[in-house]
Formats: sequence, structure tokens, C-alpha cells
Amino acid sequence: MGSLKTWVQAARLRTLPLSLSGIIVGTALAMKQGFFDLGIFVLALCTTVGFQVTSNFANDYGDGVKGTDNEDRIGPARVLQSGLLSRKALKKGILIAIGVTMVLAIGLLYRAFGNDNFGLFSFFFILGVLSIWAAVRYTVGSHAYGYMGLGDLFVFLFFGLLGVLGSMFLYTKSIGWSALLPAIGIGLLCVGVLNLNNLRDIHSDKKHGKNTLVVKMGFKKGKRYHVFLIAMAFICFSMHAWVEHLRWKDSYFLLAFLPMAIHLKKVVFTEEPGELDGELKKLALSTFLLSLLYCFAVNNFL
Repeated sequence: MGSLKTWVQAARLRTLPLSLSGIIVGTALAMKQGFFDLGIFVLALCTTVGFQVTSNFANDYGDGVKGTDNEDRIGPARVLQSGLLSRKALKKGILIAIGVTMVLAIGLLYRAFGNDNFGLFSFFFILGVLSIWAAVRYTVGSHAYGYMGLGDLFVFLFFGLLGVLGSMFLYTKSIGWSALLPAIGIGLLCVGVLNLNNLRDIHSDKKHGKNTLVVKMGFKKGKRYHVFLIAMAFICFSMHAWVEHLRWKDSYFLLAFLPMAIHLKKVVFTEEPGELDGELKKLALSTFLLSLLYCFAVNNFL
């Protein structure tokens, strides 16, 4: 089954802070309205990590089976590609990750809705099943949506809108219109990380039929698209601060866009896709920083 180190490598821990950003922002929105439950918060974080790890295992398996992960690929080596895990072992790992995640999801929904809201429990359970489906089908199967240029849309929906608005709803049982702005902003930043990954791997993906948006639009247009994503995320959070009548001193979470601006300069002037590998961590951590600062700012923690 492979060593613990191998499974940690397959889990890709560097992707986890990004996946937590939506939960933190959704929790911040709920706290601003006077709602918080430590059990919901911890279970939401754990469930999100479960979804992300399941997705990472599945991506390793799907790209490995299709041959997209090969000697041409840039970035950390994948475990199936490297021969560290067999197809059978990794498939078993995916099933275990799905099982653990669904148990966590059920615990989360029971904590949030109890026995009195079977309708909401069922609705969110279906969303959880769809999230698992999205995590696996990104690269696995003959009609994997990641190979058809739909990865950006699914990341935006599940890590942005569902991550932020869904976690907020678990506390408040309601959603305010202004919450859409930070949800869209986080979604765009998550798409930005995926887009960076696709910019980095454009040559390998094109060679092996993985028709991401970047492959379809080309490297130069892919960089312009990246600038659009980050700029629109900044506009969304700025508009949210304005709609919520936040004072300038309470809008310091916008400072998280400063390292993103430096990151954009690097992306714009980079001509070699492989040189973008280090930028993924920068954007992911900047997004995580934004979520933390946003939580502190809107709830007057600082």
C-alpha cells in the first residue's frame, strides 16, 4: 500500500490551505451575523480537507492512467507516474478517502441540522455527493471534464460559491446577497490557481489531449485570463467592503492583494511555462492569507 510518506506526497499538502479559504470566509460571514459553532467549523474544515485529498488522489490516478503525467510534466512528481503506488493501491486509497469524507460530511450535516431539518440535511448531502463526483471525475473516466476545459467552472462552483455560501448557510440557515461578492472572489482566486497549473503544464497537456482552457486559448491569452481572474477577485472584495460600509482601516484584508500584484507581474513577463511552478504556492498562500485577514477584519478581531 506504500509508505506514509508516499501517501502524504499523493495528498499534496500544499493544496490544502487554498481549499480551507472558502470555509474561513463563509465562517467569517456567519460570525459577522452573530453565528458560530466550533463543532461545525472543525467538521467543515476536516470535510473540505477530505474532498481536497480525494481530488488529489483521483487526479494522480486519472492523469497517470491517461499518460498525462510523464517525463514532460513540470512540478512535483506524482506517485502513480513515479511507480511509488500501483493503480490498485491508489484506487483503494481513493475509495477510503471517499468513505472518510462522507462520514465527516454526515457528521457535519447532523451537527448543523440535527433531526429537525431532514430536507436541508438531504439537500446538502446531495451536494456532498456531487462534490465527491466532481473531485473524482476531473481526470478520471473517458469523459473527464478536466479534459474538456470545464475544470475552471467546477472549481469556481464548488470551491467558491459552495465553499463560501454553503459553509455560511450551515451556521445561519440563510444567505445574504452581499455574501455573493466574497464567494465569487474566492472562487476566482481558486480558478486562478488551477489556471496557473494549466499554464505550467500547457505543453504536456496539449500533447496528451488534456484540453484545458489554457490549451484552447493559448499561453498568451491564458496569462491575460489569469490577470482578469485576480483583478476581478480584487474588485469583488473591494465592492463587498463598500456594500458593507467598512471603514478603510477595517478593509486591511485587501492588503493580501499586494503579493498577488507582484505575482501577476511575474506571470505577465514569464515566457517559459515551467517557470510558473513556484507561483502556485504564492497565489494559494496569498488567498489563504486573504481569508484570514478578512475574518479578522469583518469581525473586529484586530
